Amino acid sequence: MIRVLIADDDALVRLGLADLLDGDDGMEVVAQAADGLEAVELATAHRIDVALVDVRMPRMDGIAATARLRALPHPPGVITLTTFDLDEYVYSALAAGADGFLLKDTDPAEILRAVHLVAAGSAMLHPSAARRVIDRYHRSGRDRATAARSRLDRLTPRERDVLALLAQGLTNADIAGRLHMRESTVKAHVSRILTALDVTNRVQAALLARDADLTP
Repeated sequence: MIRVLIADDDALVRLGLADLLDGDDGMEVVAQAADGLEAVELATAHRIDVALVDVRMPRMDGIAATARLRALPHPPGVITLTTFDLDEYVYSALAAGADGFLLKDTDPAEILRAVHLVAAGSAMLHPSAARRVIDRYHRSGRDRATAARSRLDRLTPRERDVLALLAQGLTNADIAGRLHMRESTVKAHVSRILTALDVTNRVQAALLARDADLTP
């Protein structure tokens, strides 16, 4: 059972998400927060597998809350909820450790899929918005690109292949299909990639790959 925390200052949004998630037999909404600080407090008190976190909230915004959630001894996966007019905040949330983000008008089935993916250790970046946001707000300078390429030099050629596809938002199963590998082998490669690059999750690895202009 995936234990979920919903953090949003809009009571109607919380209610709608809770109804959606509780309708999935594999999920349980165990806590709801009206602001970022309350979200951190609840995640500290309860075992949370995945947190859905709004960007703009009182007392503590979603970016700060994400960093605090990811710093917990048993950190939950974090999915940031946003709208297109908040694009400039999304990269900061991902850099803080979010495993991905969804637009608030995302199809309900995709929201459920995202929670399952993040709970399983994958990432969920809204396909079109991900590229738009990262390309717009994460343009690499020469020094940053040089540093990123230096870190990618730690990887084997096969790990670079995996990382290039991971940076496109593909799941382990998708990568396995593209590279004709077992999914368990891809999972092992991803684990080594995160360790070698000294990053905490797939999203940060993807951002580093984009800094280095890594292409499949």
